[in-house]
Amino acid sequence: MANKLNRREFMAAGAAAITGVAVSDTASIVKAQAPTLALQRGVAPVVIASSNGHRYKNGGDVTCVELAFKMMTDGKDVLDSLIAGVNIVELDPDDTSVGFGGLPNADGVVQLDSSCMHGPKKRAGAVACIEGIRTPSLVAQKVMDLTDHHLLVGKGAQNFAKMMGFKIEDDLNTPRSRRLWMEWKRRTDPEHWLDPEKRLMAGFKAGMSMVADGLIDREHYFGTINCDGINSKGEICGVTTTSGLAWKIPGRVGDSPILGAGLYVEDKIGAAGSTGRGEANLYGLCSFLIVELMRQGKHPKDAGLEALRRIANNTIDKRLRDEKGQPNFQVIFYALNGKGEYAGTSMFPTKYAVCTEKGGELLDTATLFSAWPGRS
Repeated sequence: MANKLNRREFMAAGAAAITGVAVSDTASIVKAQAPTLALQRGVAPVVIASSNGHRYKNGGDVTCVELAFKMMTDGKDVLDSLIAGVNIVELDPDDTSVGFGGLPNADGVVQLDSSCMHGPKKRAGAVACIEGIRTPSLVAQKVMDLTDHHLLVGKGAQNFAKMMGFKIEDDLNTPRSRRLWMEWKRRTDPEHWLDPEKRLMAGFKAGMSMVADGLIDREHYFGTINCDGINSKGEICGVTTTSGLAWKIPGRVGDSPILGAGLYVEDKIGAAGSTGRGEANLYGLCSFLIVELMRQGKHPKDAGLEALRRIANNTIDKRLRDEKGQPNFQVIFYALNGKGEYAGTSMFPTKYAVCTEKGGELLDTATLFSAWPGRS
């Protein structure tokens, strides 16, 4: 028995008969008359970070990138999610490169730096040389949200944090960070203050000898955490936080709290951040450079490698080059674009952290040089 036509098909069949179109084509006529909806496909969410973003849990069950990704995909603000993630690392005493227990300056004082940028809001905030507060990223966010400024430093930053209700602690050293500082002091020439040049090299050599002895992770000597993310709407944000260069001159500020250096975000275009030798990155404002290169259409990997090449070409000081003429320090970039494409790039081989719908993982960076100085 033939199938009965419903009313809509009957009317289409009638029209088809009048115009000489076969009844068998009525289904295609009905389909053709239906309105076409233009569906825009969303971006696949991703969170990218330095490797400590998927190594430390501060006694919990998730890492920085895992928490940030979950919050972000649950609908939370992207920057709120990223900062909640880096708070795990800032508060973990086992990570000596960030926040509580970060390696102190030459006087044994923990001084912290942080910056954040909110792509959709076109806002940013940062703090530098702040003491006594375990989570400088949260203070940077308050600077962004509640002031007309981008950067507060030193005692002024601490006073601002106190006004915002943050607890001020006398000392952010842990027994471990204090022990490592004492070991550094022991290895440093006791007369290093007499000659600035000798002091600089003595301090650097002492630090590198501690790396060689396994007391400090090589990445933690210049340690930091950068974390960037993009949600399904294509909204991009980023945050960087650090205790800075181990045993630094008191008051030294690296690239982490400087917009365009340690972090740069432009919504719909991309985000980039860095860890490693801050002075090398500051000279070229490389995070800004990477975002600009992505604006021109370069993939995050290609943009990051170009920034590394510029750093290598600008490194002419003999003390910063190995016997091959290559830089003897690490710089790592973490970048993602408005399409959700991402990459970790570095001067020398290392890992970076990523979290997607597949979960958190550590991946190999794309490198400018195949091996660390002194290694074949």
